[in-house]
Amino acid sequence: MKSKKIVNLSRAITTFAWKNNPMTIPQTSLQLDTYIQPNERDTIYSYNKEIDFQVKFGSLSHAHRLFDEMRVRDVVTWNTMISGYNKRGFYEEALLLYRDMVFEGCCESSSTFSSVLSVCCNAGWYRQGLEIYSRAIVLGFSLNVYVCSAVIDIYMRMGLFDVGMRLFSGLHERSLGVWNLVLRGCCDSGRIDELFGVFGSMTKEGVKGNALTFCYIIRGCGNEEFVEEGRQLHCYVVKNGWCEVNIFVMNALVDFYSACGYLNDAEKAFEVILPEDVISWNSMVSAYANDGFSFEAFEHFSKMQFCGKKPSVRSFVGLLTLCREEKNLILGNQIHCSVIKTGSDFSSAYVQSALIDMYGKCGEIESSVSIFQGDPEISLESCNSMMTSLLQCNIVEDVVEDVVEFFAMMLSQGIRFDEVSVSTTLKALSISSCASLMGCTMLHCCVIKSGFVSESAVSCSLIDAYSRSGHVEHSHQIFIELPSVNVILFTSIINAYARNGMGMQGLEMLKEMTQKGVKPDKVTFLCVLNGCNHSGLVEEGKMVFDLMKTVHGIHPDQKHYSCMVDLFGRAGLLEDAEELLKQAPIKDDSVLWSSLLRSCRIYRNEDVGRRVTNILMDLEPEDPEIWLQASNFYSEIGEFETSSHIREVAVARKMRMDIGNSLIEMRSNL
Repeated sequence: MKSKKIVNLSRAITTFAWKNNPMTIPQTSLQLDTYIQPNERDTIYSYNKEIDFQVKFGSLSHAHRLFDEMRVRDVVTWNTMISGYNKRGFYEEALLLYRDMVFEGCCESSSTFSSVLSVCCNAGWYRQGLEIYSRAIVLGFSLNVYVCSAVIDIYMRMGLFDVGMRLFSGLHERSLGVWNLVLRGCCDSGRIDELFGVFGSMTKEGVKGNALTFCYIIRGCGNEEFVEEGRQLHCYVVKNGWCEVNIFVMNALVDFYSACGYLNDAEKAFEVILPEDVISWNSMVSAYANDGFSFEAFEHFSKMQFCGKKPSVRSFVGLLTLCREEKNLILGNQIHCSVIKTGSDFSSAYVQSALIDMYGKCGEIESSVSIFQGDPEISLESCNSMMTSLLQCNIVEDVVEDVVEFFAMMLSQGIRFDEVSVSTTLKALSISSCASLMGCTMLHCCVIKSGFVSESAVSCSLIDAYSRSGHVEHSHQIFIELPSVNVILFTSIINAYARNGMGMQGLEMLKEMTQKGVKPDKVTFLCVLNGCNHSGLVEEGKMVFDLMKTVHGIHPDQKHYSCMVDLFGRAGLLEDAEELLKQAPIKDDSVLWSSLLRSCRIYRNEDVGRRVTNILMDLEPEDPEIWLQASNFYSEIGEFETSSHIREVAVARKMRMDIGNSLIEMRSNL
């Protein structure tokens, strides 16, 4: 949540970075340094030494008192205080100090810009950081390695990898720290090929990597599951002795094998680490939990506590996610108790989010609401988890509408939102009875304003929301305006056409998809077949079903067969539907046979209907609905004795159908 102080701070930085004449500041600063008397220089040196001592030992309040006592300060004084606040995480105070430094006319050094840009990067104030960099360029620090490394870090974190690389390529001097920043940027951006290229260039220039270097490279291999490359790096770090002296490299190997799914190798790498290291314990708990090995995850969780090690946020999130996927509320409650016992319930937004998500997935929405309301500080993660948990209870209309109102609350209170928040709200709006073009349009405007229009998840949600409200032309407009498309976006627009009975447009989109080299998947073909089904395109549906197997090598599953049976049944091709059902991977699916029997009743096909009836009664001998359907079929074709006999057998077997219930909501005008 952005406070008013940060907003005012942004305005202040913008004012001195752009509106003030930056050339007057260094001139004033040089004149100020000139008038420092020799005795004052000795005093400043003594103060700086004491301030540096207090900062290093964490006594910022005492350091600031000494800072306030100084009548004259030099650039070292300001740099020490700014760096101290930055290291302790007081980013706003650090940036306010920099503002005062500039206003008092003290000329910055390269260390000043390096520290201040680091503050902006750590706090996520990227725009302010770039404004400050423009000032550094004016003052002649554009090629300073420390200043440039801080700006490269900002560009990398903003996702502007190519811009950061261009700045990196223009440096005449490259320290190990700059190389490590670029390697981390490659990992975060998923550019693993460039990661190895940067490491190769680094080696050619004679720069020897440290433990952090290999941690980034190993992590990059785990992100893309480059198993062989990761194994080679494992051999390299063992050969060079890094595993024996650096615990972070050893933990990086554990994470690498875990991310690639090689838990046996991860266990071997874990066994080499001393049991005193808590990070490795949490890595193994998280690895087993993420892969669904509940026994091993809880076994390591118990062992680490027996050894006196405190579980981290990573362990709790992994275990709560495991409980959520398995819908194991009992274990989830136990983990919740452990979270409260260790004091992690309010200290981490990720744990709060995982708890809300776990209870919501397990159907305990009241517990999710209780945890959310008890959180002293509302975070983006907890808001997203609360919204997705509410959406899972979409059988209740009021709960679905609560998701939309929840997003409105986030906007009114100034809570930062992301693509997950927007996508969840769009989905809730699309399935709600209050869905309208106006609601979709308002959210669409919010998406454009917030810059999430190019996010794949948000675009898919917009396409889906517009198509559900019947405005498929808006879905099409969103699709054609996308800068790049993938299989998910193609599938979304094809599904939008299918939902609105526009099967031919879906077929054309499938053709365009293959022409652009985008490979369709099972879901894509299912949406195309649904479009053919709703549009009565029998021959086209047959063609797509055959292409799916012969050209694309995708084996149809039960949903594809169900769609084709429904397509044949609607067209009256009951023999074709019966033959296709015999080829289905699951031949005893009573739902499909029941659908075929309904088509037989519509088209009065006695031959196929008799065969299907016998199959259904053999598959579901105790289902009263099947026996009733069979009895009605024989009654409709005039075989009343057979129909009556089936009913008598059902009564003799004491089959009973559940009585249906209906609910009507009455709204009073009082």
